[in-house]
Amino acid sequence: MVQFRDRRKLLSDNGEIIVLDPKHIKTFEEMVGKENVYSDKAHLIAYSYDATRTRFEPDAVVFPRDEEDVSRILVYCNHHGIVITPRGAGSGFTGGALPTNGGITLAMEKHMNKILEIDMENMVAVVQPGVVNMDLQKAAEEVGLFYPPDPASEAYSTLGGNVSENAGGMRAAKYGITKDYVMALRAVRPNGDIIRAGKRTIKDVAGYNIAGILTASEGTLAVITEITLKLIPKPKYTKAYMGIFPSVEDAMNAVFKSLSAGANPVAMEFMDDLVVQALKEKLGIELPEDAGGLLIGDVDGNVPEEVEFQLATLETSFKENGAQDFVVAHTAEERDDLWFARRNASPVITIYGSKKLNEDISVPRSMLPEALKRIYEIGSKYGFKVPCFGHAGDGNIHVNVMVDGSDPKQLEEGHKAIEEIFELVVEMGGTLSGEHGIGTAKAPFMDIAFNDQELQLFKDLKQAFDPNNILNPGKMGLPN
Repeated sequence: MVQFRDRRKLLSDNGEIIVLDPKHIKTFEEMVGKENVYSDKAHLIAYSYDATRTRFEPDAVVFPRDEEDVSRILVYCNHHGIVITPRGAGSGFTGGALPTNGGITLAMEKHMNKILEIDMENMVAVVQPGVVNMDLQKAAEEVGLFYPPDPASEAYSTLGGNVSENAGGMRAAKYGITKDYVMALRAVRPNGDIIRAGKRTIKDVAGYNIAGILTASEGTLAVITEITLKLIPKPKYTKAYMGIFPSVEDAMNAVFKSLSAGANPVAMEFMDDLVVQALKEKLGIELPEDAGGLLIGDVDGNVPEEVEFQLATLETSFKENGAQDFVVAHTAEERDDLWFARRNASPVITIYGSKKLNEDISVPRSMLPEALKRIYEIGSKYGFKVPCFGHAGDGNIHVNVMVDGSDPKQLEEGHKAIEEIFELVVEMGGTLSGEHGIGTAKAPFMDIAFNDQELQLFKDLKQAFDPNNILNPGKMGLPN
């Protein structure tokens, strides 16, 4: 193994952190061109943060032009013990793309951002990791096809990042998440080896499922350079709906009972009474005074009758479970109006606290009523408002513990509340993260969800792929 120390702990005589040796910068410039290597302060700051707003500056930012560049860079870094943090758009919520140990940020969005192929006959797309999710959606729709995974960051997040974090989205209730569409990958191992994982065939049981292992690996095992994604036919008709409920419990019961009754909505998004109140107070959205929970979503189909059947099934089930009203959008404008509330759920809840500790827990759908009840009890125990919203159709709820960000005691108590919520979720058969990944933010809680033997298996996999620990160390609870 290459021996190297944690450079972030190395200080010069004047107390400054030692940065990457200039000779390494020069070598990278020779590999990819001076125009693709930056170590100036502006670039280091620009690539120091993600959606967590936590900052760690790299020592340099390198923009590979192609797969061969990636291979050469990894060979060199592996030999010299230089840490690499792969990065797409830097839109993640858990710190997965933060250069917490310095080294170089390998930024894929500048050059490796092309849709290489849309195969109409086999209904697959071949893309580079820097392609923006929405760009693929638009390209697919132009030829009558559909790429369903739609994270909230779809307008700017990259597909490489989506695969690395196994991103979800609102359409997951019907169409699944990123892993359900990854058919094959090309990637570069830390030693420079270029590997292919998977095929564009529907069936492939030859060898280990390496594409599955690399999906959701957060850039800790290899650097993804090409992705083959499944596409499906684009449904012809879509309508939006909203169910208004007197309580959170009624809304949560309606989720799994309507799905059990045969409803198959594209999305079923949930907002609790605290979110409803914030929407009314901050945006003036007109909702019933006694509305305690909302379910908003879409249904789709290739014939109008299928859409109407889905709406009728939802309305019947919702009203059987206490819905006060069931609203259907018949025009694009009405659909936008219904979705306006859901799109603004996150920003409006700042009325309850200057900082939100946001976690994307996931539980079996039948456990949603009990899970929400006990989450609110934990919030009350610590004296915090805990507005919740999210993807109820797939059991994925965004829990927001609202605290005063300037009060260290509140922050400490807030993190205690989060830990209790994680323990509750795991107890119910759920998971720490439904779509945001682990990164650094949730790494301290991995021992809640996994036993010692399971955590050791993760470490063994990391060791097998990356024995010198140069790729994104310290993420997912793995060693620095």
